[in-house]
Amino acid sequence: MKDTAAAPAVAPGSALKPDLSNWDPENPATWDSKLAWRTLSVSTFTMILAFATWYLVSAIAPRLGDIGFDLTDQQLYWLVAIPGLAGGLIRFVFMFLPPILGTRKLVALSAFVLLLPMVGWTLVVRDTSTPYWVLLALAFSAGVGGGSFSGLMASTSYFFPKRLSGTALGLQAGIGNFGIGVVQLLVPWVVGFGLFGTAVLTPQSSADGDLVWLHNGGLVLIPWVLFAGILAIVVLRRVPVTANFRQQLSIFRLKHTWIMTAIYLMSFGAFSGLAAQTGLIIRDVFGGFDDAPNPLAWAWIGPLLGAAVRAACGPLCDRWGGAIFTFIGGAGMTLGTIVTLMFLSPTSVDAFWGFLTGMMVIFFFSGFANAGTFKQMPMIFPKLQAGGAIGWTASVGAFGPFLVGIALSAISPTVFFIVCAAWCAFCTGLAWWYYARPGAEKPS
Repeated sequence: MKDTAAAPAVAPGSALKPDLSNWDPENPATWDSKLAWRTLSVSTFTMILAFATWYLVSAIAPRLGDIGFDLTDQQLYWLVAIPGLAGGLIRFVFMFLPPILGTRKLVALSAFVLLLPMVGWTLVVRDTSTPYWVLLALAFSAGVGGGSFSGLMASTSYFFPKRLSGTALGLQAGIGNFGIGVVQLLVPWVVGFGLFGTAVLTPQSSADGDLVWLHNGGLVLIPWVLFAGILAIVVLRRVPVTANFRQQLSIFRLKHTWIMTAIYLMSFGAFSGLAAQTGLIIRDVFGGFDDAPNPLAWAWIGPLLGAAVRAACGPLCDRWGGAIFTFIGGAGMTLGTIVTLMFLSPTSVDAFWGFLTGMMVIFFFSGFANAGTFKQMPMIFPKLQAGGAIGWTASVGAFGPFLVGIALSAISPTVFFIVCAAWCAFCTGLAWWYYARPGAEKPS
């Protein structure tokens, strides 16, 4: 952060200039809580839309066959996995942008780039002759919604003192994660009727005699994205945290960058990956039984549960520290994967309830671990490095949907959950040894 001690103080709550030359959240005389919470609100609203865009393909893909697209199961797995790959790669770009662009430009950019996948999917689902490579390209473009997370979270960390970092980042990430459940719940509903006059303006697709407006999945979010971008331009400001690429790369020389990366790959990687693939797992494991459960009726519950727990745990992490929540979350996720394993070779559809219980345990405790890690990083790293560490770990965690999707296309769910249980146990051990145990190297 710049040395701006000579600049005149700005009283909390006062009118602020676009470039706040003396901003320091740790100094009450130069911190404006109203600006900080306003920034959090606008960034979080944008993040909800970003996550909804990131998971738009997972909500649309199960219906493509209904309207005439001829895609194999393997193609569908890849289609749903590609946004995860893109999200991780794009986060490597966004992690460097907060100190370069500033918050106002960054949040506005994060909103407006969402228009590409939304408009694209609105158009292509109306034409069942669309080549598969075009669908893959648009699935990749949806990854920009996941990619912006690294920038938005790192940027928000500049606005809050360390004592409130758990609350702020927990609320932003937790509420932002609601976008996953929102789009998976919203799309099956809005495709059933004409929206914004499209019953007249666009063709209607027929599935078994029923009318389907699948293009509404992308269309319904476009007005809100425009609103978010304009709102960011009007009400947000930039604070004086600046760094070039070389300065930010210093995080890779730190041991704890890599430890926290592994832990976050466990927590958010599993959360995001299973959020994208739960519906397909339900279909593959239980689809052969009579009265098989409808994947779309259940897939959205886990992501909403994990997001709610993450948001609720943020303030608790500020009180008791993030490390203990990360450790409890990892232990609970390990338990959840073991429970789920017990129901992956069912002899009747009744095993679905055991499977669902195990999955809900995983999602529930992922909220603990995700909140804990984002409280830890501002405490472990200095302010500038904390932003870079948040961006980097978030980038790696974003590969969850891709890694889970590709794994499930190559190995059985049983083998996958065995590997997942071992990884969760290993990362839980890291959290205990380095951060949570008495006398830990970096208690946080």
